[in-house]
Amino acid sequence: MFRILFLLFAGIGVGYLLRRRPLVHKTEIGVQATIATLLFVFGCSIGSNHELIHSLGQYGGQALLIAALATAGSLVAGWAAQRFIFGKGGRR
Repeated sequence: MFRILFLLFAGIGVGYLLRRRPLVHKTEIGVQATIATLLFVFGCSIGSNHELIHSLGQYGGQALLIAALATAGSLVAGWAAQRFIFGKGGRR
């Protein structure tokens, strides 16, 4: 765990020091390809797990409920923050 955090912070430091170099700005394509590959491998791992596939309906329902409640909570918090910051009369 600490090794991963160390690598993350080391990468942040190197990125900060090399931020004016054009090569650093071209890493976006590599990052996107890496994330796509990780998602594909994760999907393969899920697809090969028979127990998970058989209970996908239950897990999918729970995930949908959690996502819906998180979205509703974010909307309510945003509405409350807007009323708190700008008041009832609208924008300042």
